[in-house]
Amino acid sequence: MGIVNNNEKVVIIFEGRDAAGKGGDIRRMTEHLNPREFRVVALPKPTQEEEGQWYFQRYVNQLPKKGKMVLFDRSWYNRAIVEPVNGFCTKAEYEIFMNQVNEFERMIIESGIRLIKFYFSISKNEQESRFDDIKNSPLKKWKYSKVDQKALKLWDKYTEYKEKM
Repeated sequence: MGIVNNNEKVVIIFEGRDAAGKGGDIRRMTEHLNPREFRVVALPKPTQEEEGQWYFQRYVNQLPKKGKMVLFDRSWYNRAIVEPVNGFCTKAEYEIFMNQVNEFERMIIESGIRLIKFYFSISKNEQESRFDDIKNSPLKKWKYSKVDQKALKLWDKYTEYKEKM
């Protein structure tokens, strides 16, 4: 792997609509990689301590060391779409994020990290169909969250924030 041999640091971000295929693509991308050379980060809801920190801090702590790759199954972009749509952040927190995100990513890149971003989108009908499949699958129903339950009703609001991002 060139990343290891060249001591590169790579971050790949997977963002997008719920049920758009982010997790499946991460699995396909990593299934033949050496697990010692990459890790997938899917951070849970921030802890009380993390809520008192600079928003990007919990992500900085996950950035790769030389010769490693980190794949984010959702990332700091939660603050750009998921959080404001669902009322998980204030308008001021959203505005601060939008003011800082480009500078944050510039610093990451200038520090020698290769940053690759993917955004996955599907139609509203496809999302509904995939949610139905997930809810009815004994192997996948754990994936259906409270946020997913509201996603179709909030489709237009998600679209609005996606376009702002």
